[in-house]
Amino acid sequence: MAACGRAEQRRRLLPARLVVYFVLALALFSPAPYLEVMRHLVEGLRGQGLLGEWRIPAKSSLFRACQRLGAEPLRVLFATTAKPMGTQATPGCFWRGLRLLAVDGTCWDVADSVANEAAFGRPGNSRGQDKSSFPQVRMACLVEVGTHLVLDAELAGCRTGEVTLVSRLPRSCGPGELVLADREFLGVPLWRAFTASGADLLWRVPANRILPVERQLRDGS
Repeated sequence: MAACGRAEQRRRLLPARLVVYFVLALALFSPAPYLEVMRHLVEGLRGQGLLGEWRIPAKSSLFRACQRLGAEPLRVLFATTAKPMGTQATPGCFWRGLRLLAVDGTCWDVADSVANEAAFGRPGNSRGQDKSSFPQVRMACLVEVGTHLVLDAELAGCRTGEVTLVSRLPRSCGPGELVLADREFLGVPLWRAFTASGADLLWRVPANRILPVERQLRDGS
């Protein structure tokens, strides 16, 4: 909070540190409403008699608290904690001494609001000229395979392509790592960007990409 200039000048019902925990809990209990998520978050403290006179605030107060917090503290928290955790003993984390990482992308719906549509856009609708019911965010991420931990991520609107976002992820790769990717990411600029980091690559090739055979293995590959 101090590093991002979010320290409180006065005592609040929702201090910034609590709001950070609340935003993390929103991801853990994503189907639940705001007030229910806050109840999940503080119930253990209530059971131990540590809440005192503190009470769960109104929903509007939670909205305003999230707006006061902003995105920067979450960015700093992610950058500080997004580190590989798998060891040689962790299943699926290493292959022949190389840490296994993978790049991939996904999209998800966000709230149907004017601000979200302006920031992220809406995908088209295959059933006609109309657009999708919800704006969408696109994310590309670098993941530790054995633990599924996200080590780096780039987010943008749905009109930004996965390859564009993945091209920003080599910054988090390095020697001693084997980066896996699906066939839609194969391309010379992206390949060179990742190899320049010192990482080794194992990427799928589209079926229409005909490459010369250097050596055929006994299993036919």
